[in-house]
Amino acid sequence: MSRRLLWVSLPDQRARRELYWMSRMPRTQVTALAAQQPVGDIEWVPSTYRRPVKRFVEAGALAWVRGLGDQDPAAYDWVTSLELCSLVTGQAARWRSRGTRRPLQAVITWENLPDQPLYKIPPYRQAVHASRGADLLLCMVDAARDHLLENGFHEDRIQVVKPGVDTTLFAPAPQPAVEPVVVFTSPLAENKGIDRVLDAMALVRRTVPEARLVVAGNGPLRERVGQEARDHPGQVELRGSLDAGGVAELLRSAAVFCTAPRATWKWTEQLGLAYLEAQSCGLPVVTTRCGTNDEAVQPPNLLVDDDVDELAQGLLHFLTDLPRAREVGAANRARMLAEHDLPTQCARMGEAFASVEAQHR
Repeated sequence: MSRRLLWVSLPDQRARRELYWMSRMPRTQVTALAAQQPVGDIEWVPSTYRRPVKRFVEAGALAWVRGLGDQDPAAYDWVTSLELCSLVTGQAARWRSRGTRRPLQAVITWENLPDQPLYKIPPYRQAVHASRGADLLLCMVDAARDHLLENGFHEDRIQVVKPGVDTTLFAPAPQPAVEPVVVFTSPLAENKGIDRVLDAMALVRRTVPEARLVVAGNGPLRERVGQEARDHPGQVELRGSLDAGGVAELLRSAAVFCTAPRATWKWTEQLGLAYLEAQSCGLPVVTTRCGTNDEAVQPPNLLVDDDVDELAQGLLHFLTDLPRAREVGAANRARMLAEHDLPTQCARMGEAFASVEAQHR
């Protein structure tokens, strides 16, 4: 028997993430209300959003999806969305109470801030309150489970399944890199630290003049990266936004992966899928210690303080010892295969849903 799952997307839903993983769960038919056509075997219902203000994005978006009321709750076994405080989660909770057959509700969460300030602001507060009735709270990181318990959610509704990475797509190069190339594949924003990485690379080149930084991504600091690339041709290169295949190809060309996240008033690093992709490609990681990214980046990879000098020293640790970098990268690859292989993790997500279904038979 297949489960029928309705996914209610955020207006800024990123591709190949939570919705895609739901579609990869065994025996699951997914319909998605979304602004953009999703990746995967998904029935797409093109949707628009009432969004009076565009200042906030992702789970904090001040946005309600249109057309949810046109869907019949009796046609689905589940309604699922991302994050407790997202306004579409509140919509889903209200929508499923209509009609005679009430679908189960799941909320996927990464949240790791015990005292998330958005929870105090209406209407986000109302969405969190509505999510307390969810049947499954599926955590992507251990810290999200801690967050839920600290906020009074029922322990018996909480399950943790770490995200997977496509280890076939994100696979090591046939021959490891022999040049000191550092790669950054994240949004070009202060909270991901591209400015710190640029400054650190300037210090690195004092010791390793041939070191290069290749940047993939887009965001508010794109112009700064572009200016660095113009000022330092051959030392800094901006590739812009790449699809998953392009990111994998870029990672395979590098010797070290680096980001430098730092917290904002409502966000701190939760896991970092870019870390998983880099490690799956056999790269060592150098990054700043932020939030709970130690769940993704484990020794002998390097977590350093938010300091340009320490970041530079971390990069030099691997760039001046490429055999050691390859050794760490090989261990990273083995861990991704063992703990984050995509089909395995999607099957485990399916098991979490099935365990709740068994309780309601």
